[in-house]
Amino acid sequence: MKKTLFPITADKPWLAPLAGFSDLPFRLLCHEYGCHAAVTEMVSAKGLIYDSPGTNELLQTCDQDSPLVVQLFGSEEPFLVQSIERLRKAGFRYFDLNCGCPVRKVIKTGSGAALLKEPENLLKIAKSMIDAAEPGCMGFKIRLGWYVGQPVYLQVATKLEELGAGWVTMHPRFGAQGFTGHADWSHLKTLKERVTLPVIASGDLFHAEDAIKCIEQTSVDSIMFARGALNDPSIFTRYLQLRRHEEPPAKSWQQMEDMVRRLSELYPQHGMDRLGLLKMRTLVPRFLKGLPGARALRRDIVFCKSWDEVFAILQTSMSETEES
Repeated sequence: MKKTLFPITADKPWLAPLAGFSDLPFRLLCHEYGCHAAVTEMVSAKGLIYDSPGTNELLQTCDQDSPLVVQLFGSEEPFLVQSIERLRKAGFRYFDLNCGCPVRKVIKTGSGAALLKEPENLLKIAKSMIDAAEPGCMGFKIRLGWYVGQPVYLQVATKLEELGAGWVTMHPRFGAQGFTGHADWSHLKTLKERVTLPVIASGDLFHAEDAIKCIEQTSVDSIMFARGALNDPSIFTRYLQLRRHEEPPAKSWQQMEDMVRRLSELYPQHGMDRLGLLKMRTLVPRFLKGLPGARALRRDIVFCKSWDEVFAILQTSMSETEES
């Protein structure tokens, strides 16, 4: 087994690759709340080689955005290998192959979770990618398999370990399930018992308490927050507090306003002002979910045209909450 060049432990939680959301400012926000390693949005290997519009934006990073893992997707070995070679020349070090995305536009190209339909071909691709990366710097995100009731994850993961993969992340659903049903964490426990390479858990980690239970039940090496972080980036802080047997404070309007204000600073700091305004309308309503009276505000924020409008709405709501 090749060791990764940075530690993968339960006290170092990860941010998942969130298509349309986990850009540089969002990753930095999560880092500030305790995220250890972040993964880029999925980057098309073919799009990277052909310089498709938008690819460079997905790869925008800075010193504080470390360790950063670039997640590639594709099904054609030459493009995937060339992508790693190009990215290494650009200074990137850690990579991940997406073998878990069930979205139709991804799987129709044979990419994402569709790779699990033919494990031998996936492993052939994996060997070439591992060889193209530094030792221990190539990971793989998988599911149980593609076809419901036909798991292939043990076959795939044990071979990945033999080939020298640095880690494996598993979302314990089948590809054909999409995000329906429930993530079956018992398979994470089985996987951890069968391999010695680091195993990172993904799937149904909506709250910090979920991640604590997952670690306790499966003994995986670390956890990766996806939708849980999208709804509340402070999930990393809450999770780490629970790991220290501390009681996290209840979610509050003030905490959410501080989080939104920090996000409003990060987008302009990295030359992404216009994108920040677009993300404002999708991220901020998610952050407010669960707060008293937030439903009406979430609808109003969708129509805001500036951060100042958002803060005016939040201040009004905070004042009304304090008075009540």
